[in-house]
Amino acid sequence: MEPVKAAIIYYSATGTVHTLAQAAFEGAEKAGAVIRFRKVRENAPPEAVDSRPEWREHLDATADVPEAVLDDIAWADVVLFGTPTRFGTPSAQLKAFIDSTGPLWVANQLADKVYSVFTASGTKHGGQESTILSLSNVFYHWGGIIVPPGYTDEIQYKTGNPYGTSHVTGDGPVDDIHLEAARYQARRAVETAAALKAGRAA
Repeated sequence: MEPVKAAIIYYSATGTVHTLAQAAFEGAEKAGAVIRFRKVRENAPPEAVDSRPEWREHLDATADVPEAVLDDIAWADVVLFGTPTRFGTPSAQLKAFIDSTGPLWVANQLADKVYSVFTASGTKHGGQESTILSLSNVFYHWGGIIVPPGYTDEIQYKTGNPYGTSHVTGDGPVDDIHLEAARYQARRAVETAAALKAGRAA
């Protein structure tokens, strides 16, 4: 059987979600996936980006990361989306990319794939769960297979979020617990996709 194809598609303003995405890459790679690591296009005006030095610094530092295109989703067996929470919803940048997937939806190229989400917020009750759940609504429309981490590994009892890996940026840089949670989430998503792929081939 061919290896699982995983797309990690994320938006990160100042680097937190990018760090989680890198950990997800490691987890997917460990599970044997072929991976496309993609950021979504920055659509904030330059003056907004420049208003926060860390935003500009991260944008410049990740200039070499390829931008996501629709083919990245069409190609993948499993897609992991990462986004900061914006007032309890996904970032406008990721939402703009998702809103462009109409041609794939019409062609039924979004269905029967595994989807999973990770996020970050500035505060402990900053909308992490609602951000993940709002993306689940998208996956229902797509006919996707949602694979959360649940409480299926000991690391999940340390992070406490069964919906998806979520970090509080107000607590500081992403710690080892949340990095391991992101690795586990990606590994679980890839392993689920592999089981589905094997079942369909049988």
